[in-house]
Amino acid sequence: MAPDDIVKLIRPELQSLGGYSAHTSPETLADKIDIPAERIIKLDANENPYGCSPRVYKALAEYRRWNIYPDAAQAKLRRQLQDYAVADASRIVAACGSGELLDDILCLFIKPGDEVINCIPTFDMYRTRTIISGATLVNVPRDENYALDVNAVKAAVTRKTKLIILANPNSPTGTVTSERDIQALLETGVPLLVDEAYYEFYGQTVVPLVDRYPNLMVLRTFSKWAGLAGLRAGYGIFPPDIASYLLKIKLPYNVNVAALVAMQESLRDVDYLMGKVKVIIDERKRLFQELGKIDWLQPFPSQANFIFCSVLKGNAGELQQRLQQKGILVRYFDQPRLQNSIRISVGKPEDTDILVEALQKLEGP
Repeated sequence: MAPDDIVKLIRPELQSLGGYSAHTSPETLADKIDIPAERIIKLDANENPYGCSPRVYKALAEYRRWNIYPDAAQAKLRRQLQDYAVADASRIVAACGSGELLDDILCLFIKPGDEVINCIPTFDMYRTRTIISGATLVNVPRDENYALDVNAVKAAVTRKTKLIILANPNSPTGTVTSERDIQALLETGVPLLVDEAYYEFYGQTVVPLVDRYPNLMVLRTFSKWAGLAGLRAGYGIFPPDIASYLLKIKLPYNVNVAALVAMQESLRDVDYLMGKVKVIIDERKRLFQELGKIDWLQPFPSQANFIFCSVLKGNAGELQQRLQQKGILVRYFDQPRLQNSIRISVGKPEDTDILVEALQKLEGP
């Protein structure tokens, strides 16, 4: 076999697939600029700047059963989650991040040629994982304010449509879809996956509808509100039969013991964590106000833990690079319907101060 022959065996649709663009780590940036990693302000991945519950650090330090596989049935965790999620344990499945559940759902419903409706612009993982699953991606544009066009989504439904994916609040724009509009999509009868990764910062959920609509599935994560992004901890609420199938097809020990312990301890310390969420929400309001004072930025109202901005003067990529040289990481976009824009995670008050001062000094990139 010639060196290139094995590459020719790769599925054609994946040879040209652009992957999900991940964030830059402080350690990587520190190697490029003269600023230590611990002084870099990381506002590019919507992580919780306050970290996890102190109970998590203590429990992980004291844990001794690292040599034993985790509970494949997730029985204890699912019982704990039913109180927090207000859903019966029979509907709950945990995973190595909600992204793993997205893959499992696509595996469960999709065969080559099936269609998945994606409401763009949105979280780019929906695009990449759908294409990898072999489905046909049907992109339905949002309006100029990034609100969902419900009628356009309904019009896009065909006999081949097997799934509609909807982030609420949406990433990277922070916009939300009303419960009435979500119910309108559920009335189509097509399975609807609502990704509530930022639920805790929004305060509204469609989980109460899962008893009424057998085609509703909801994803959640511990990455944002609970500060467990590094442990990859997520879960979902599903119709009981779908939950049973997901438990059958998932990898046997998909949630590692560290993530299990961390999730369980987080659920024992919800008041502490939600106190930090409130602090982030308050800082989100201040960050939005400060960004609104910069005449070459257009910030959009957000119900998540970030602010999305259009760059009205200059180039967003250049702006990101100039901030990066100052040790400030933000995310920039230049895809269709996200041209020349940035997204800034909500950090601590001192992070906001440093960021705003840097932006003011730039006077437009």
